[in-house]
Amino acid sequence: MAAPVLRWGCRGRRWALACVDGGSCYRRGPPTGSTCDRIRGQSSVAQQPLHTAQKPRKGEHKWAAVVGLEIHAQISSNSKLFSGSQVHFSAPPNSLVSFFDASLPGTLPVLNRRCVEAAVMTGLALNCHINKKSLFDRKHYFYADLPAGYQITQQRLPIAVNGSLTYGISAGKERGQVIPKRVRVKQIQLEQDSGKSLHDDLRSQTLIDLNRAGVGLLEVVLEPDLSCGEEAATAVRELQLILQALGTSQANMAEGQLRVDANISVHHPGQPLGVRTEVKNLNSIRFLAKAIDYEIQRQISELENGGEILNETRSFHEKLGCTVSMRDKEAKQDYRFMPEPNLPPLLLYDATSLPTGADPQQVINIDQIRETLPELPSVTRERLVQQYGMLPEHSFTLLNEVGLLEFFQNVIKETRAEPKKVTSWVLNIFLGYLKQENLAVSESPVTPSVLAELLDLLDSRTISSSAAKQVFEELWKREGKTPGQIVSEKQLELMQDRGALEQFCYSVMKDHPQVVMDVKKGNSRAINKLIGLVRKATLNRADPAMIKEILEKQLSTFCGMCEEHARLLHRYTHGSVICSLPSHHLYLAFLSMLSPPNSPPTTVPPLFPTDRRGCVMFPSLCP
Repeated sequence: MAAPVLRWGCRGRRWALACVDGGSCYRRGPPTGSTCDRIRGQSSVAQQPLHTAQKPRKGEHKWAAVVGLEIHAQISSNSKLFSGSQVHFSAPPNSLVSFFDASLPGTLPVLNRRCVEAAVMTGLALNCHINKKSLFDRKHYFYADLPAGYQITQQRLPIAVNGSLTYGISAGKERGQVIPKRVRVKQIQLEQDSGKSLHDDLRSQTLIDLNRAGVGLLEVVLEPDLSCGEEAATAVRELQLILQALGTSQANMAEGQLRVDANISVHHPGQPLGVRTEVKNLNSIRFLAKAIDYEIQRQISELENGGEILNETRSFHEKLGCTVSMRDKEAKQDYRFMPEPNLPPLLLYDATSLPTGADPQQVINIDQIRETLPELPSVTRERLVQQYGMLPEHSFTLLNEVGLLEFFQNVIKETRAEPKKVTSWVLNIFLGYLKQENLAVSESPVTPSVLAELLDLLDSRTISSSAAKQVFEELWKREGKTPGQIVSEKQLELMQDRGALEQFCYSVMKDHPQVVMDVKKGNSRAINKLIGLVRKATLNRADPAMIKEILEKQLSTFCGMCEEHARLLHRYTHGSVICSLPSHHLYLAFLSMLSPPNSPPTTVPPLFPTDRRGCVMFPSLCP
């Protein structure tokens, strides 16, 4: 097992965990020099900036990448796997260590029932076959943070085997289409975690913290069915969501509760698999994708340049965006696996094999655990699509962002607005503000009830959509005001007087005859300009839908013959012309003809005389 790197955090005898992208950085062994010294010995290929393996490069079409993952998830349990010591993150060093954790002579392991139930539940959720009999083994290796000199694991006969994990990859021009993919689960096994080695570079010494030693882990081994960093990252994120939904692991990568080892190789299609390298202890989904894509490109470049790939263990340098060699694996390490003599075989039962009169506290019933499985993420997505009519990609976003689904559902409960409108606001406006300020959902200044109140104002047409966005911006400033108070203070209510709005529309058309003429000529976008001018005149207090309705009604009578009349006026020379149009229509067309573009209108009489039919009579324009 890998040990975490901790760095000197402050003066005195306190140690702080060095975080990388919100996650703990882990590596084996004391440092052998500075980062630059370790990297200086690598090839120039290993130091090139990261490029995704998705982009076509020279010769890339000749290669196929194979990626397999080993994922270690810390089990959510109050005590450790084989001892009664508590499990608590960031406790003082060596404050949660039992005699067994310290491997004192005469101590024996006692299996934690909660950890076994968590393993069975995870196996069922991943469509695994649950072995009714599984065995524990000792995996021997020496390291300072492993007091016993061995780790208790399940090498020969794990608790669950032969499962599958389904995940979705975004595709399409705008990545709006979700393509389902599947990766096989080889096995799930229970094992102990190791302690932490605290490397002090300044004093050239290493300290040991055994708080984590003996904590229960679920090791999920995925078959090498993946081909790039995006697939691996999406699969791990889906597994993380499943673990969190089950409650078997908090899977918080920032606290080291989910760590990934990636095995990567490249080969020509149709030929044997290439030599693989292992990138250890990836503690961020983003770094996982970057590390795999970089390693694929590094191996392709090395092979195309005549080099060879070494069977080695590497780590990902997050600052440089490259992988760095840690140790070679050419000489296969002998872990000297042997059966754990202090633990009998682990026996599980189902409804058909459960012994008569068995104490429920002393046996674990697989079928009983199956009945208690909660709703899994895939089922939740299907329910969201069917219940609220949202797109599948929207359901993925709601689940992938921590806490966003709960926020969305709370808004739905408290608002009268349609689910599609709520979905749009949560995913576009709310989530956009969160990402802009790099905040978690739990850190948002806008609560679900406040957003629900704002959407109710919008749904009742008390305010317009643009005004609602202004209100949301004010709410984000954490001033403690309600949406209603902000609307009242800034006078953002929509105009309810239709007659007044009709006057605004008429005035805008009168002042912009050229735009009216464009509408008549069939320019569909010209009416949007009129709508914008009316909204500007009303200080954005008018409903755009109502404005468009009024404009279309007025334009049908206001400019029906303006183009024809303008032609008649242009041909007019002497005498008088009588046109069967209302006088204000001809007057507007007359102004547009006499006024060059972007110039003030020509001064003309405000009204021309009309005949007894109410039609205008123009006098001669010539002297």
